[in-house]
Amino acid sequence: MAEQQNYTNHVKFVPLFHFFALPVLGLYFLWTLYRLWTSHFSVDGFVNVVVAAALLASLLCGRLFALAVQDRVIRLEERLRFARLLPTDLNARYDELTISQIVSLRFASDAELPELARKVLDERVQDRKQIKQMVKNWRADHLRA
Repeated sequence: MAEQQNYTNHVKFVPLFHFFALPVLGLYFLWTLYRLWTSHFSVDGFVNVVVAAALLASLLCGRLFALAVQDRVIRLEERLRFARLLPTDLNARYDELTISQIVSLRFASDAELPELARKVLDERVQDRKQIKQMVKNWRADHLRA
């Protein structure tokens, strides 16, 4: 059985991305910079640096795109959940919530969501970390990208 998820262990690492592709392409980019320097700024060295930068940028963009789509899906899921759980006055304020607030509030249990959503809206709490730390009964999300 998996360890119960909470604020301290909810971050997801994707080993192929975080521990292989990102370090390899990062080191390759640094290597091409070094080779450009030692080749006294040859055209070939410059092209290699540009290609290495493009590969690294592509990898990072791919990860950011996946996270952006995930946030959009979370927004949709939470809109349905909020409609079911929040009182009418809070439901009417849903559009005041930012995507960061919604993404953070998804970890709140059904029982504490109305109170926490009201607090986040009334106090204008924006920081994801701060909102997640306010959650008392953690609702795990094991399907993250």
